[in-house]
Amino acid sequence: MRTLIIALAVAFPAVALAQPSRDDDSRIKTTGEANSESIQGAAQAPLRDFNVVRTKIPPILLEVMHDPYERPMPATCRRIADLVRPLDEALGVDLDQLPAGEDEDLLDRGKTISYGVMAGVASSFIPFRGGVRMLTGAERHDRLVAAAITSGNVRRAYLKGLGESKGCNPPATPTHVKSSIPREEKRSGPKYPVR
Repeated sequence: MRTLIIALAVAFPAVALAQPSRDDDSRIKTTGEANSESIQGAAQAPLRDFNVVRTKIPPILLEVMHDPYERPMPATCRRIADLVRPLDEALGVDLDQLPAGEDEDLLDRGKTISYGVMAGVASSFIPFRGGVRMLTGAERHDRLVAAAITSGNVRRAYLKGLGESKGCNPPATPTHVKSSIPREEKRSGPKYPVR
């Protein structure tokens, strides 16, 4: 009983912080990403465990879950580009569009780690957290979010491959940005043997 009171005491301040994010980043996020993106996300971690706060799945990702390999009709470059753009909005930038040579700031990495730790501490007050997540449907919803993200990424890759086979221009085809890994390291593998 005492643990439940502590969990509620932690959850009520989180409700106060449970305002919609004013972030311009509208891409879908997993629970782990949402918990570690800001102080608000960390405070909402217990609410995610109780399935009070949920990740909204964009309708485009729910559509592509049924058949990520559905062939677009007509399969023109313009049609393919029109199908890729909403996926980019829902999923964020694709691997071929990542800025070259931009390293993550150590301060940002430290914030992400500290927010993740805060979320873990806030959630640790929930007794039988795994059981609570199963009973409230939070675990099932997290699996649905992960499946939607996977389906969206598969759909985008399929469309870009189809666009490349037709000779389309980006965004209907990959940009083929050169990797920052030197060519000889790619061929030879890691310098030290894996044990």
